[in-house]
Amino acid sequence: MTTSILTVLFAAFLVGSLLLRVWLASRQIRHVATHRHSVPAAFEATVSLQAHQRAADYTLAKLRLGLLTTAFGAAVLLGWTLLGGLDALNGWLLAEARPALGDLGYQLALLAAFALITGLIDLPFEAWTTFRLEQRHGFNHTTPGLWLADQAKGVLVGALLGLPIAALILWLMGTAGATWWLWAWAVWVGFNLLVLVLYPTVIAPIFNKFQPLEDGALKARVEG
Repeated sequence: MTTSILTVLFAAFLVGSLLLRVWLASRQIRHVATHRHSVPAAFEATVSLQAHQRAADYTLAKLRLGLLTTAFGAAVLLGWTLLGGLDALNGWLLAEARPALGDLGYQLALLAAFALITGLIDLPFEAWTTFRLEQRHGFNHTTPGLWLADQAKGVLVGALLGLPIAALILWLMGTAGATWWLWAWAVWVGFNLLVLVLYPTVIAPIFNKFQPLEDGALKARVEG
C-alpha cells in the first residue's frame, strides 16, 4: 500500500469521524433543546422545571463547546500529520537532542515534547470550560491559582509515571526481538494494575483533600 493511498484513507477517516461526531452532537443538541421546557413524566414528582431547565442549559452549553473542541482537535490532528507538524518536531529533535541524549533519550524527548505541546494547545479550552462554562452554571469551586497548580502537578506526575514506562517499552522494542509486543503488553498491564493500587492513596491526594466521614447515618450505611 503506497503512501498516497494511506494519506487518502487517513484523510477520509478523519473527515468521516469528524462529520459523525458533529452529527451525533447536533442531534443531541436538538433533542435536549426540544424537551427543555417540560420535565419528563418519570421525573415530574422529584425534579422541578427550574432544575430540569438548568440541567438542560448546562448540557447544551457543554455540547456546543464540544462541537468547537471536536473541530479544533481535528484541525490539530491534521496539522500534526498531513501538514507535517510531527515530522518537523521529529526532525528538530533528531538534530538537537539525539547527539546529546542518544537514541532512547531522543525518543523520550519526542514523546515528551509531543505530549507537552498537545497539552498547551488544549489548555485554553480547559480554562474556558472551568472558568466560564462550569462557573456560569455553578459547578466551579477552584481558583486560577489552584487550577494552575493542578496543571503543573499533572505534568509532573505524568512525567514521573509516563517517562519510565515509555523508556522501558522503547527499550523492549529495540531488544526483545519479534516478541517485543508481548513483553510490552505485559509491562503495560502491570503498570495499569500498579496505578490502580497507588491512585487512591498516593496520586489522588496530590490533587484533592480527603477527610473521614463524620459519624452518622451515612457513615453507618457505608461501613455496614
